[in-house]
Amino acid sequence: MKDSLLVLICDDQQSVHETVGEYLKLNGINYISAYDGIEAIERCKEYKPDLILLDLMMPKMFGEEVCKEIRKNSDVPIIMLSAKDDTIDKILGLEIGADDYITKPFSPREVVTRIKTVLRRSTTSTVKEECHIKFRDLDINLDAHEVKLKGESIKITPKEMKILYMLASSPGSIFNREHILSEVWGYDYFGDTRVVDTQIKRLRKKLQRDDLSWEIRSVYGVGYKLEVL
Repeated sequence: MKDSLLVLICDDQQSVHETVGEYLKLNGINYISAYDGIEAIERCKEYKPDLILLDLMMPKMFGEEVCKEIRKNSDVPIIMLSAKDDTIDKILGLEIGADDYITKPFSPREVVTRIKTVLRRSTTSTVKEECHIKFRDLDINLDAHEVKLKGESIKITPKEMKILYMLASSPGSIFNREHILSEVWGYDYFGDTRVVDTQIKRLRKKLQRDDLSWEIRSVYGVGYKLEVL
């Protein structure tokens, strides 16, 4: 870990900032604080942290909405904090874009270990960041974070772009969910593979056109492929 790493702690409880923050500093990781959802978004834009520790029950804006807002333009790793321990809550948190989910009460040492793990994982993605490919009327430039369809710019998230790049780089090839998770998230994803389905659903909606000569097709029980019509 580098001393320059920065974690944004978003929680309305001062004790969380003090205990987790102390352990972060002991591990050579700097941190900044936000105490409500609005402040979390503002601080994320201003400081561009390497990771966000985000409580679900935040004042002014709930953690789910904060995560969705951040995911519109950023792929920064996000770890959710919540007193809810239900599996469905964990799945929902992961589906909206979180990279990990920690249930309260927790050990500060455990949180810092999970932070270091997610930070390490986020730097090992096997999808190249400096790539530019064209497929039919689709133009994907990972380096410039730009996707054009029929010459028109399409606004998509970094993970959506990586999934689209993977599919477009090998038209007709079937990619199973586990492989997509490993390639795009950069590690063996511990969460529910339905998070891929959520990303694909959003991609299809953003790329929807009546005159396309290709489509993202589901392969029942397996995964997805980019198929020429």
